Amino acid sequence: MRHLMSPMDFSVEELDKLLSLAMDIEKNPKKYAHACDGKKLATCFYEPSTRTRLSFEAAMLNLGGSVLGFSSADSSSAAKGESVSDTIRVISCYADICAMRHPKEGAPLVASLKSTIPVINAGDGGHQHPTQTLTDLLTIRSLKGHLGDLTIGLCGDLKFGRTVHSLIHALIRYPNIRFLLISPEELRVPSYIREDVLDKNNIPYKEVERLEDAMADLDILYMTRVQKERFFNEEDYVRMKDFYILDKAKMALAKQDMLVLHPLPRVNEISVEVDDDPRAAYFKQAQYGVYVRMALILTLLEVEVC
Repeated sequence: MRHLMSPMDFSVEELDKLLSLAMDIEKNPKKYAHACDGKKLATCFYEPSTRTRLSFEAAMLNLGGSVLGFSSADSSSAAKGESVSDTIRVISCYADICAMRHPKEGAPLVASLKSTIPVINAGDGGHQHPTQTLTDLLTIRSLKGHLGDLTIGLCGDLKFGRTVHSLIHALIRYPNIRFLLISPEELRVPSYIREDVLDKNNIPYKEVERLEDAMADLDILYMTRVQKERFFNEEDYVRMKDFYILDKAKMALAKQDMLVLHPLPRVNEISVEVDDDPRAAYFKQAQYGVYVRMALILTLLEVEVC
């Protein structure tokens, strides 16, 4: 039995196989429509979510399975003080696989150690968000045709952004990857990511503050929102939230084949005027999230479709 806590849990070869499966699901949805008949997915979300929770549910329903779970800690026995370990023991009696989001880093890992069913980390605090990373990889591979030889700009909240941390971990395993880390001083990538991941693996990167200075060099621009829920006081959040706004003027500085990605939700860091630009791929990205989660469910449940 396998769990998914980090994108590093899969080798590059396993990732390529998973992404190929997701691409086949996109092309042949009817082929997989009954692959999980009789199987149940539990979505245990201790934090609010739209895309991640609903895309997991859509994925299981598309596979012919069913879904149960809760969408906030207040609607579960966590409100009565039940531990994550006890919750997953109970969930294991009801479902075949579990997707868990939790505000505390490491909570899904704790659950996996006590679970008798596969557990998927659907986001734990500011730590990891592996299924978003799988979505990002699928989007890039599908639209660019490859995952190497890319200059990738990561913009916004690089300190608390778990999607950014997961994506860096995943992409450094592909050849000729370069990063431009675009953020204000207060929201820079944590030192452990710079030193233990980028420096240690000799990955070329540059830290810049102005988005305009980076646009012309990018193959991918990965925008992130400044996350209000990660700040300890309102004043710091208000000061940071409008630091970057991608608009038509900035898009005019970019390559014609650059892609703009965003894990969503968007607040105001991408102007709605960018939505009609053919380089804006963030809503396609949300659709790819369903295909990759379908592939992940099949992989962890060891379901093969001929």
